[in-house]
Amino acid sequence: MKTTFKALLAITIFILFTQTKTFAQGCVAIRSTGGVCTMDEHPDSSNKSAGYWLFNSNSRYYKSFRHFIGKQEQFQRFTLHNNVINKVYTQDLTLTRVLNNRWSVALDIPTADNSRSQVSSGTRFSTHSFGVGDIHLSGYVWLLNPAKAKNGNIQAGLGIKFPTGTYNYQDYFLNGATGARTLGPVDQSIQLGDGGTGITAEINAYYNFTHKFGVYGNFYYLASPKDVNGVLRSTTPASATTIAATGDVLSVPDQYLIRFGASLAVKKFDFSLGVRDDCLPVHDLVGGSDGFRRPGYIIAAEPGITYHVKGFSLYAYCPIAIIRDRTQSVPDIRTTQLTGTYTHGDAAFADYVVNVGVTFKF
Repeated sequence: MKTTFKALLAITIFILFTQTKTFAQGCVAIRSTGGVCTMDEHPDSSNKSAGYWLFNSNSRYYKSFRHFIGKQEQFQRFTLHNNVINKVYTQDLTLTRVLNNRWSVALDIPTADNSRSQVSSGTRFSTHSFGVGDIHLSGYVWLLNPAKAKNGNIQAGLGIKFPTGTYNYQDYFLNGATGARTLGPVDQSIQLGDGGTGITAEINAYYNFTHKFGVYGNFYYLASPKDVNGVLRSTTPASATTIAATGDVLSVPDQYLIRFGASLAVKKFDFSLGVRDDCLPVHDLVGGSDGFRRPGYIIAAEPGITYHVKGFSLYAYCPIAIIRDRTQSVPDIRTTQLTGTYTHGDAAFADYVVNVGVTFKF
């Protein structure tokens, strides 16, 4: 019975850490970057030196439609029926090799099916994107000796995000006034990739007060040294001011996540409740911060439930937005300086995100 509990605990922590990078910002262009953190079985189990595999399939969906400038919602967009509506579905397939009770490596391949509905001269139309996103390869190590750290541990991860997703995906845009359709890059928020190679750093931790109750925390940062990817934001020629502010081309932004909460085991179920902060920052840690981006953050409450059956686990997590803030971008700041008129772009956010998935151990 004790061994079974340890195995269930391992899968539970694995699933909690898997959810670390399922970003949800709507028009704030934070996509799933792939990669999971893994939890070995309890270190004093009989097979602690033997390796094994974990396979995770995670499905994520959200609909962003509420526009914000800063923290102020733009209710007039509903009244005027010109709000943008993004529908994003992402399927992440992750294969993790647990090498021993301390080291593991993971490969994640995301596939996305996205749509964006917008209005031109009173006529609503949609653009779409579909395909493989940016693949992520990462390695992880438990920092504390598992033989001694019985109740909790800290895991560090380092990885690389490859620019495998199409970052200049094109579809036809409608001119509502003339009825003409023009082929051009879809909006940044539904592009499959960002066009840059990124470096990821992670810290994951947990502590179990009892066999049934514990706490967890995650920190994830994606650093993108590349400044811009060269894709024009619009098929319409940009103004001299927009070009001077570098708002005419798409940025390759950093992104980060802070997440913490508590988990309670009840028979075959694990219930968790946490808080998460998904953010696309205004300025990057490394490299320039030029180009068009919709920086911002969303603080959400994140309830979750996991059901364990022999050989695999089923789970569902649903972050619910509490605070949404579209911050002022670098081109916004530069445009304000060039024109003397305060400029602050908007972004559409979702009310909630649905994550459901299954994890197999073999």
